[in-house]
Amino acid sequence: MAAKKERYVIVRTYSAGVFAGCLESRTGQEVVLTKARRLWYWAGAASLSQMAVTGASKPAECKFPVAVPRVELLQAIEILDVTPAARKSIEEVPVWTR
Repeated sequence: MAAKKERYVIVRTYSAGVFAGCLESRTGQEVVLTKARRLWYWAGAASLSQMAVTGASKPAECKFPVAVPRVELLQAIEILDVTPAARKSIEEVPVWTR
């Protein structure tokens, strides 16, 4: 039996912000992501829709903290499938710290 392909998505929530990661599950507005990064600030994409398709064209200006192994998000209001090229772009953004 073939392994299930990971579905890499961008999730916008009502109040917790925006995350990119592998969709583990969704029940109503509750979403669980693995290998998830918070997209705190992005540059080089006019919208999350563009980010999901083309990624960030200015990765050095983005602020994406370290990925967490798993996060449960409540009140998801948008889930966007991410293209392989955009995923690569997101994952290659340097980890932002303070």
